Amino acid sequence: MSATTAPAGRLPVGWAVIAGKEFADHLRSLRFLILVVVLGAAAIVPLYFAADAIRASASQVSGAKAIFLALLDLPPRGLSVPPVYGFVGIVAPLLGVAFSFDAVNAERADGTLARLVAQPVHRDDVITGKFLAGLAAIMLVLVSVVLVIAGFGIARLGIVPAQGEIERLVAWLALTFVWVSLWLAFGLLLSVVLRRAATAGLAGFGVWLLLQIFGQLLVGLVTQVVAPVATAATEQQAVALQNLSDMITRAVPLTLYQEAARVILDPGQTAVSTPATVGQLQQYQQQIPTLLSLQQSLLLVWPQVVILVAMTAVCFALAYVAFMRQEIRA
Repeated sequence: MSATTAPAGRLPVGWAVIAGKEFADHLRSLRFLILVVVLGAAAIVPLYFAADAIRASASQVSGAKAIFLALLDLPPRGLSVPPVYGFVGIVAPLLGVAFSFDAVNAERADGTLARLVAQPVHRDDVITGKFLAGLAAIMLVLVSVVLVIAGFGIARLGIVPAQGEIERLVAWLALTFVWVSLWLAFGLLLSVVLRRAATAGLAGFGVWLLLQIFGQLLVGLVTQVVAPVATAATEQQAVALQNLSDMITRAVPLTLYQEAARVILDPGQTAVSTPATVGQLQQYQQQIPTLLSLQQSLLLVWPQVVILVAMTAVCFALAYVAFMRQEIRA
């Protein structure tokens, strides 16, 4: 049977062949090992101090919320650093950018892209296979890091996570996978649009640095100019300005991820954002402490998850269309 045809009722497997080859290349690359070490260190360092904080205040933490999940969302004691999910949210996008910024332009620079598309595979299989290979490599890294976190927590605290905690851990893993996939699609778009891999890498890491490090500062400045809450004359105007301020703040994707991660990992978190008015704050403080189910927490963060998925789909769609329209010469 010809390699260009497939048996009736079966999907073509061109993308699977390309994805398998790219995935194997990722696993054998030095950057894979480096990124695993970087992401693991970003998780283990705050995890170690969080475990000490839990052991020191076990009586207060016990019964208040899921103790095992406190490893991920409890800030290290005595250090002004974010919790584990905060570190992962900042560092994990490096996985997406690193696995995709040279996916297409490096093939073009080496002269292998023309030979690749000349093979008996559809042209869209190339871009799809490369994207899926990056997703598989990212999933392997994230699962490995989560297993290390779980093993560290069990060995350090001697606490076996309950079924509800495991479900929330899996939900956080899925959210982080979506978060990193957004940067993978963005890096793939840069690889298609920009001809040089070095330029695409600088652009990708530059955007990451701008949004992750200076994003909150820039958005805060814009918020103070566009929506200065202190200038509101009435409570209704203050609420409207606060809502506008929150919307501007959520222009940074990291904010969406951190809000969703905080709610998923903390069953005692009953709100995504802080109260906008004094009345809402008083109502929030008067609420009876309760633990939400995973379904209730997911309902709270559903808008954030949908926006992250939509951003990922838009970036991949732009990369897909741009690649399909490009002229590839030998």
